[in-house]
Amino acid sequence: MHTLSVGRVRFGSFELDLSTGELRSIEAPDPNNKVLLREQVFQVLRMLLEREGKIVTREEIQGRLWPDDTVVDFDHSINATIKTLRRALGDSADNPRYIETLARRGYRLMLPIQYLESAPETALEKDRERREQSVAEMSENKARVQEKVQRQMKPHSWKAALVLASVVILVGAGYISWRHFRGITPPKSEKIMLAVLPFQNLTGDPNKEYLADGLTEETISQLGRLNPEQLGVIARTSVMGYKHKDERLDQIGRDLSVQYVLENSLRESGDHMRLTAQLIQVKDQTHLWAQDYDYPAKDVLNVEDEVAKAVAHEIRVLLTSKQQAELAQSRPVNPEAFDAYLQGYYHFERDTAKDTEMAAKYYERATQLDPSYALAWVGLSRVRNWQANTGLIPAEEGHRRAREAVERALALNPNLAEAHTQMGRIKQQVDFDWAGADASFRRAVALDPGNPEVVRTAASSAAVLGRFDEAPQLNRRAIDLDPLNSESWEHLAETEFFMGQLDQATADFKNALQLNADVVAAHMSLSQIYVMQGRPQDALPEIELVRYDPFRAFLYAIAYHALGRKKESDAALSKLIAKYHASMAYQIAQVYAFRNQSNEAFEWLDRAYAQRDNGLIETKVDPLLKSLHSDPRFAAFLKKLNLPT
Repeated sequence: MHTLSVGRVRFGSFELDLSTGELRSIEAPDPNNKVLLREQVFQVLRMLLEREGKIVTREEIQGRLWPDDTVVDFDHSINATIKTLRRALGDSADNPRYIETLARRGYRLMLPIQYLESAPETALEKDRERREQSVAEMSENKARVQEKVQRQMKPHSWKAALVLASVVILVGAGYISWRHFRGITPPKSEKIMLAVLPFQNLTGDPNKEYLADGLTEETISQLGRLNPEQLGVIARTSVMGYKHKDERLDQIGRDLSVQYVLENSLRESGDHMRLTAQLIQVKDQTHLWAQDYDYPAKDVLNVEDEVAKAVAHEIRVLLTSKQQAELAQSRPVNPEAFDAYLQGYYHFERDTAKDTEMAAKYYERATQLDPSYALAWVGLSRVRNWQANTGLIPAEEGHRRAREAVERALALNPNLAEAHTQMGRIKQQVDFDWAGADASFRRAVALDPGNPEVVRTAASSAAVLGRFDEAPQLNRRAIDLDPLNSESWEHLAETEFFMGQLDQATADFKNALQLNADVVAAHMSLSQIYVMQGRPQDALPEIELVRYDPFRAFLYAIAYHALGRKKESDAALSKLIAKYHASMAYQIAQVYAFRNQSNEAFEWLDRAYAQRDNGLIETKVDPLLKSLHSDPRFAAFLKKLNLPT
């Protein structure tokens, strides 16, 4: 990081004088046009410039602006400071040109900078002065605490004095450590936090990317199951953003709030593979452990067990005798079946109709090559269920095949969390067995509490049942495990939407979109929120960003009705009924309910029930159905769905 001292820095159409804190627009007609920035605003801009396009975390800003024990609402103050800085730059949070917001992590300067004047020796002097000042401040703080102890100490209070004296020592040591390491965000809990970086594919074969990605997922899963109460492992989605990027480890540590990073690479020689793993401590970037593993392709899962044991030993994760026994057991899987499974996983994650079909073929091949491969059966069940829900295959056939596959997985491995989660989805969507589904989700969380997808699904189940004390907690747990996954934020926002917290839901849907601009559910929900807030005109641009034609028709029918454009609302609804009645019955019911046409709404809810429409999961908490709540038919329909009233 370049340390800025006295001089001027140019970025975009502005120059900043570092000695005075004056900001000048170089495009302004008046060359003397200057704005004197407030001290806090100047310091934030200085940090962004020093980082040169890298993220500046909110914790770093807090540490720079409000050191020690300053009492302030940090979130509000940081937001206000950034807002003031954006105003000075003529910038916008929605369409930024200068300052990019990274959801709940920090900010980044988007433009390159040019140093017009610099004085490195001055910077060194400043650093020395700051260090001397830190020591002086620490001594002063220590003296103040000691004076307070002496003033307040009473006879027979030696225990209190001992505690306070210990506090003095700890405060002093902590103050020095904070000054030195304040750039690293501490973890939110006492857990050890680890990030498994994406495997580097060094085989020279780009077609092996699926293998590198699959091994990343498998390693995360294996480590995440070791001791979830003591070790938290960041999920795949959040680490995959670092694939093919040369990001500094200290930056990764700040981004993900981890203390350790596991780097991996994959090489190939004939029918053998070489896996290289190295464990690095973030705070000082020391290599704690490194190992090369040469193995036949069929032994890859056993190699991952060896890596997991080595990592657990190095970071002092205590394993129960049961966990040690599980690691000691070999996991025999047909290597060709494992390869087919990884191909299926790779294609299913790509989320297109063509890739979904490819995923189904690979998962089927994996189960044919190794009928005892439980995880492959879960993958096949997920694909079939997805195809049924999206109309790619007939719903009844798809749901039947999905159930058969997951039942096979559970028979093979009753302790597979992913299988219980998938069975919960089917019980929920097809059987309307809410108690059974909830039991499956709870069992999955108990088996694999470090798996964010398992936790997210349990959170969604709690939300649709109206358990709003439990759902947000699970949502935030999923975010801690997978902080850069847009889906984690989208699920939290959806819960807030059901709870009627529309402003907070809006903010978190936007957080999801900042991580992934293509989150369809976020655009859909934002358009509905704007309608509910009396801003239907703002809903239209969001609807245009929804890439699925049937959902656009559904949303236009709602927005145009709110705008009083009856003909256009009727046209959108007619299109929805004519073209998509077989797969969008629930959405048609939503439109009629929003338009206060209750008879038609209940008619289409009954059709959705007959079709086992998965939208019915949200019936109890769906804000668009509120107009039906006072109708006796609504309570009867909830009873028909086995939903508690």
